[in-house]
Amino acid sequence: MIDLVERLMEPSRRELQRMRESPDAWSELSRGGDADAVRRARVLWALQFDRRPEDLALVRWLAEQEAQTGDLTEEVRLAGFLLAEFRQPEDVWLQWRIKRASFDAWCGYDSEHLFAAGVEVTTSIVGASDHPDREEVLARSPASEEDLAGWWEGKRAWFPADPADEELVTWMDRADLVGDAALVRQLLDRWAAGRPRDRDTLDMLGYRLRELGAYAEAAVAERERLAFTRGPIERASGWRSLAELERLAGDHDAAWAALRDCGVALRDVGDWTDVGIGRSYVEELFLLAGAADVDVARPAFAEGDRHARTMAGLPPVVLEAAVVAADRLGEPDGAAYYRGLL
Repeated sequence: MIDLVERLMEPSRRELQRMRESPDAWSELSRGGDADAVRRARVLWALQFDRRPEDLALVRWLAEQEAQTGDLTEEVRLAGFLLAEFRQPEDVWLQWRIKRASFDAWCGYDSEHLFAAGVEVTTSIVGASDHPDREEVLARSPASEEDLAGWWEGKRAWFPADPADEELVTWMDRADLVGDAALVRQLLDRWAAGRPRDRDTLDMLGYRLRELGAYAEAAVAERERLAFTRGPIERASGWRSLAELERLAGDHDAAWAALRDCGVALRDVGDWTDVGIGRSYVEELFLLAGAADVDVARPAFAEGDRHARTMAGLPPVVLEAAVVAADRLGEPDGAAYYRGLL
């Protein structure tokens, strides 16, 4: 794995070294564009495996920038963890800013970050302050130093200090963030090698292969995954997903076959036209009708049209697909009907 990880870490270490040598360059980490977010991420990844006492100011800077994103990304979590590792009680207020940055952070960012310097010392500092949120912060204190120690154990396992101990899935996410699709694929193949083809494996393969645009391979994984589906709604959803992947892969006959199986599964779902899977099934019928050869497109459109005319409140994306398909097939009445609804 290390050979693949080096493709990410070597430029990340260079970026960290540049920041260490020139604090004037930190301003490049404060801009809001995607490229700057990636640069920040690279510095954070390098710091995960090589942080020094003199990096405190840089880590604070990075944490401040991540707090301003309003998201709860893995990079926000990593910045908060690295800041916590310095055990500086005055950082409680920066950690509080991260915690309050968004609804997701409010729910998902551990309150233990606030007390990383120690429950007693942090409680003392917060209690003596005149900060307007003092009581809110104090209410989130861990029950004891032992509880905090248990939290630390879990966080250090989540962000290991050795690159060899990091999860392959994390490296895939990082390769994806920097736009290295070839590396994502190599890491995915390494991850999948020798794993049982169980539901978890097939879920991961289907998701990652789809993200990579490897739709035919994703369809293979989705077809295998159907063996693990439970209940008519889950089976119908699996067939619809397979149909979409086959359509995107250009195998329209296979997509049409999967949609017919989806329709069969929906017969066991009461009032299926009123639920989300019903709408997405009809949408996929129209999308296939807008892409396939006429011998598949016409029956797919007819099936979608038959159901759509009985369904109230179809979302615009379904109606748009219906208009495109009707125009393509020379169905002026159908096109006019769906344009009117749209």
